[in-house]
Amino acid sequence: MKKWFIGFILLLTAAVLAACGGKEEKNEAADAPASESKEVKFGATAGPYSDMVSTIIKPGLEEKGYKVELVEFSDYIQPNNALDTGDIDANLFQHSIYLETFANQNNMDLTGLISVPTAPMGIYSNNYKSLDDVKDGATVAIPNDPTNAARAFNTLQDAGLITVSKDADPLTVSEKDIAENKKNLKFQPIEAGQLPRAVESADLSAVPGNFALAANMNLLDALQLENMDDKYRNVVAVKTANKDSQLAQDIKEVVESEAFEKAIDENFKGFGKPTWMTK
Repeated sequence: MKKWFIGFILLLTAAVLAACGGKEEKNEAADAPASESKEVKFGATAGPYSDMVSTIIKPGLEEKGYKVELVEFSDYIQPNNALDTGDIDANLFQHSIYLETFANQNNMDLTGLISVPTAPMGIYSNNYKSLDDVKDGATVAIPNDPTNAARAFNTLQDAGLITVSKDADPLTVSEKDIAENKKNLKFQPIEAGQLPRAVESADLSAVPGNFALAANMNLLDALQLENMDDKYRNVVAVKTANKDSQLAQDIKEVVESEAFEKAIDENFKGFGKPTWMTK
């Protein structure tokens, strides 16, 4: 009986020690840093930028071992909301100015990771084959929002149709900054999404690239394409806390690769390349 009791005590002690050891191992495992997930949700608005993600960026990341899901959006609000809440890991649809403004207004901490080739604004016309033929008093449909209006005036200046004051900020140019209007152009501000249709009613129409593509317009049909400031080029955005993550580094590697630029040249004709890509 005594031997049996001693054996029972030894067995119980061993079990308790084993349980404690298992608990310590479990706690150590819980405290260890988790490796970054290889499952990625990449948001983009439907159209050329979701195409850029699905045909170039997604395959590039998959070669690095990621499983990528493209999440398409139909507006310019939800992609940033989803990024902020962590429902997606990155998005591509907006330029730097929009990103910074939206993040500030909505108390979000988002960062532009890298700029990508972007569809430029173009001056289109059904009435003229060349800007040299534009007549005195011609009508020009321009965007009614300040950011895109500034782009339109800069593009018209590049085309030689107007001269903007040297003191004007290129990012905030408005009609009051026009120093010379050689052709006495008459400007018709309208909502940006209606500018493709305005080609039918106005002599010239300054159409942002995304709206031109949505209306099945060929960028290369423009009489003048925008010499785009890099702040107007679309960026891949992530949460600021993740800007140095392995995923962020891998996204940049994919976008900076020769394969990416080659695919842009083949499939996104007319898209203006960011400065870093043309150096």
